[in-house]
Amino acid sequence: MELDFEKPLVDLEARLVELKRLNDKPGGHFRTEIAQLEREMGTLFRQIYGKLTPWQTVQVARHPERPLIRDYIKGLFTDFVELHGDRLFGDDNGIIGGFATLGSIRVMLIGHQKGKSVEENIKSNFGMANPEGYRKAMRLMHLAEKYGLPVVSLIDTPGAYPGLDAEARGQAEAIARNLTEMATLQTPVLVIVTGEGGSGGAIGIGVGDVVLMLAHSVYSVISPEGCASILWRDGSKAPDAAAALKITAQSLLELGVIDEIIPEPPGGAHRDHALTMKNVKEAVLRHLHELQKTSIHRLVDRRYDKYARIGRYRT
Repeated sequence: MELDFEKPLVDLEARLVELKRLNDKPGGHFRTEIAQLEREMGTLFRQIYGKLTPWQTVQVARHPERPLIRDYIKGLFTDFVELHGDRLFGDDNGIIGGFATLGSIRVMLIGHQKGKSVEENIKSNFGMANPEGYRKAMRLMHLAEKYGLPVVSLIDTPGAYPGLDAEARGQAEAIARNLTEMATLQTPVLVIVTGEGGSGGAIGIGVGDVVLMLAHSVYSVISPEGCASILWRDGSKAPDAAAALKITAQSLLELGVIDEIIPEPPGGAHRDHALTMKNVKEAVLRHLHELQKTSIHRLVDRRYDKYARIGRYRT
């Protein structure tokens, strides 16, 4: 998928691929030209991705080739045992979770699930969980609490599912209960926003001791399109809404909503899954080791203070 602002990069990449193809043929002598193009691409990557607008960042965060939770399970974790059901209504594919191992640390992994095809997205409801998804997540968090395992939560959702059935089954109550119980959960909680962090659907599994964001992910109380339709009655003003919402990782770090930005490969996580996994693993392990050194009572007190501070302003 080609993003509009990536057009110069796509053109260079096409030339580079062609040169490499010609260089592989007998008598090919294009190493100098290839090296020059690679340098130009590196410069262009830095120029374009070093000054993305908030709306361009939204486009990167939604890129269909960006790593999803199944990619992180495969690339980062071992011994993943998926657990199903909320023991109240059923199983929801919008959120998945289970026991997993990261490095030498056994964790409870929970996250939003999107698909890579239309069929997969329909099955997972495009990452928009129903109430049973949030109740399943809380059931797994209580299991983690029982066995003394840290919770690792991966956020990537446009928001909780707003359908009539979801509302009838208590969508708002399920998310509100998660916020309340995560605030006092007696085990470390580490949250990573890997793509879209949309509204209550994100925060429903996003109350953590440490909140990290990939550099080109977004985190917001509402989507830019939704905000534009409410404020201006015009969805075409989504880029203006994205700028006003302060949804980028850098803005949220400055506001104190998140704790650290995880760097992405040149051109975004969708261009290099392996390097993305490496960066995420390093950050997560570093913070997990620090969290495990802290007493649970101190962790819970700090977690409460962390969220109590968000939204304060100075006159």
